[in-house]
Amino acid sequence: MTEISLAIEQKKFPKSSQPQSENIIADLNLNIHSGEFVCLIGPSGCGKTTLLNLVAGLDENYQGTITFGAPHNDCRIGYVFQNPRLLPWRTVRENIELVLPLYTPDHTVDELLASMKLTAVQDNYPQRLSLGMSRRVALVRAFAINPDILLMDEPFVSLDAPTARKIRKQLITLWDQQQHTVLFVTHDLREAITLADRLIFLSNSPMTIVRDVKVTVPRAQRFNENQIEQFKNQLLSQYPDINHLL
Repeated sequence: MTEISLAIEQKKFPKSSQPQSENIIADLNLNIHSGEFVCLIGPSGCGKTTLLNLVAGLDENYQGTITFGAPHNDCRIGYVFQNPRLLPWRTVRENIELVLPLYTPDHTVDELLASMKLTAVQDNYPQRLSLGMSRRVALVRAFAINPDILLMDEPFVSLDAPTARKIRKQLITLWDQQQHTVLFVTHDLREAITLADRLIFLSNSPMTIVRDVKVTVPRAQRFNENQIEQFKNQLLSQYPDINHLL
């Protein structure tokens, strides 16, 4: 586990129709504690995925600093994308083994597969999996490296409600075992309340923080729909300026 400190002064992208660049992120400062589960919520296109890419080191073209509690070279980062991004020519098991060190004991992979109830499909190729199963494989693959930081970009989007609810429970079960530091992007406020310690509400571009809210619903009650709905209504009433960000 490790903490993250973000101080993004400016992040720009070129615009094809104009000579000047478009400012995507401006004056964004955020500290995330070690082992904390933080959800990022904001309008489509505001820069949430861009922010995850900056944290992951996939994009280094910005002004500001991103620091970790451990040296960057020693910091293991897992990334779960919107698209599961499984290699179609590898089986479920082989997709997971791909990220593990050589000579990893078989029982380690067996335990990972069992944790997401994927043992029965471990020899299947991705094209034979449902979207829900593919997302579970992607989740296991990210956890397999025992990341210090786990980045998740709307990993359960497009799933039906029962499947999404089931995978959220499995995610929390995995997270409870290690409590990795998590940055999770979602448009679903109920999902965010169910999963997170803190909710970070982000503005339209140029993106900055509008609200930073602690989730006070006890974790034992997070899958009680009435509790989630009550906290959601309380939040929207207390902070009316976040309504247009959802």
